[in-house]
Amino acid sequence: MPVKIPDNLPAIAQLKNENIFVMNDLRANTQDIRPMRVIILNLMPLKISTETDFIRLLSNNPLQVEVEFLRLDTHTPKNTPLEHLELFYKGFREVSENYYDGMIITGAPVEMLEFEEVSYWDEIRMIFDWARKHVTSTLYICWASQAALYHFYGVKKIPLDKKLFGVFKHTAVDKRHPLFRGFDDEFYIPHSRHTTLEDINSEEVAILSESDEAGAAILASRGGREFYLTGHSEYAPRTLHEEYVRDLEKGVPIDMPKHYYAADNPENPPVVRWTSHANLLFNNWLNYFVYQETPFELAEIAHLEEIKHNG
Repeated sequence: MPVKIPDNLPAIAQLKNENIFVMNDLRANTQDIRPMRVIILNLMPLKISTETDFIRLLSNNPLQVEVEFLRLDTHTPKNTPLEHLELFYKGFREVSENYYDGMIITGAPVEMLEFEEVSYWDEIRMIFDWARKHVTSTLYICWASQAALYHFYGVKKIPLDKKLFGVFKHTAVDKRHPLFRGFDDEFYIPHSRHTTLEDINSEEVAILSESDEAGAAILASRGGREFYLTGHSEYAPRTLHEEYVRDLEKGVPIDMPKHYYAADNPENPPVVRWTSHANLLFNNWLNYFVYQETPFELAEIAHLEEIKHNG
């Protein structure tokens, strides 16, 4: 089934070039189907490429997904035209009474700040709390995962000696977990961050996958009402390369992304080894933790408890 996105979103042209079926509002409204409603709070500076990355993953499943984009009311991005935000994004006040099957909250370029120093910290905490009553299951990505774990459970982040940058091998703690249905024994996730999580002692947070080099990569709370992804499974093949070149041009100290280029030579193209598992990850999330768990009456989401799976 296609993913339903706003008319004229720039991602449409790119996704159609990749033979990904997307549907605009006009056509979708002629179908007698209740799509799953997924709202994406996009905190990344390059919003259009981030939109494309997530729509690409959400579209590769047999369920119809209606995507909305959310912006912060207390922060104006510098790298995205205001016209784009006004046309394709909603402010929190516009959606605060709505209920959603799923939500994705992206990373943000504020990693080196203490959480309380982030200018929109109060609003982001309000959205975290709102999601627990208005969304069946939420994916927190990179900085958002650290911020949510800190907000809900007091888990602190720790600065790394140098940026964790590359594509790293991971394993599932329990391959029977529904999130890992169809996964191989080993899988890869891109990471691009300067901080990591402290040791987690809370019994309310489960570590689902780990990496010898990258540490805890996927965590969950309330049985999957929240997932915390410390990496970037959504990254397109050349995203790490573009980050690497950008930092080199700015004179920022940066090592070559590890396990990324063929023969570890930046003159060679990247070896893409994460996209198949990224598609599985998002499909399993949508199926087992969104589609199968959302009540018929969306307002009942406010009364959902922990998701319980038999494995």
